[in-house]
Amino acid sequence: MTQREQVPDGLVVVAKPAGMTSHDVVARVRRLGRVKRVGHAGTLDPMATGVLVLGVGRATRLLGYLTGAGKEYSATIRLGQRTVTDDAEGELVATVPAGAVTEPAVRAELVGFTGEIAQVPSAVSAVKVQGRRAYQRVRDGEQVELAARTVVVSKLALLAVRRPTPELLDLDVELACSSGTYVRAIARDLGAALGVGGHLTALRRTAVGDFSLAEAVSLEQLEQRAPAVVTLPLAAAARRAFPVRELTAEQARVLAHGGFLDPIGQAGPYAAFDPAGRVVALVAERQGQARPEAVLAPAG
Repeated sequence: MTQREQVPDGLVVVAKPAGMTSHDVVARVRRLGRVKRVGHAGTLDPMATGVLVLGVGRATRLLGYLTGAGKEYSATIRLGQRTVTDDAEGELVATVPAGAVTEPAVRAELVGFTGEIAQVPSAVSAVKVQGRRAYQRVRDGEQVELAARTVVVSKLALLAVRRPTPELLDLDVELACSSGTYVRAIARDLGAALGVGGHLTALRRTAVGDFSLAEAVSLEQLEQRAPAVVTLPLAAAARRAFPVRELTAEQARVLAHGGFLDPIGQAGPYAAFDPAGRVVALVAERQGQARPEAVLAPAG
């Protein structure tokens, strides 16, 4: 059996455990699948758990599009303490008792964190500053000031309020947001708005676009099924993630060779399939033509 037969192109929807970087998970899947070409559609911090979408083989060409998909999270925000990283992994830098903060006050402030908001990423984020990651500059002792960026928080629901000590307040929340939103920054800014500081103590990503935690597999499950690590073959993944255009055999041949087709008025990108149900390319329509942005099927 060849490696191509053992490890088909496709996605791996992983339930990332705490304590691992996204790169660690990619390396594990490379080893389990005995395949080199593996990437991910957006990182998760080491302390975070939940959905991490990986691409294997030709499916890595889908990842750039999936990175921009909306995300959903469940999280716990602790009010009364501020850390250097805005999460529980960082050094505690300030403590202001949150005993006087009430649930109605929290709910009133949360309203300001929904919709389109301007957000400054954490100084220890992966945002690049003059070619280097912000967190690398912080570790080297540099002062890092990042520019605000516009993100969209479409849902921010307060599920529970707890007091682990009289001076701390823990908030369990669920949120849905655009790609590029930092949940740590929401914790930091909510604490600042309430005058007591805040940081993130738990984060679980429950969905990336249409890919949810319900279908994610653990690394232990992947160990058991290795080298068959792909959980969603390439064609099925493309049908889930993109609008679809069905092609004739001749149209499929043209696209597979990088040629252009007549447009159909479909906003792109969309996935184009041959009569046998194989995905041929991701296509975008511009300048009066349907052009392949990523050819996914070998020419033939």
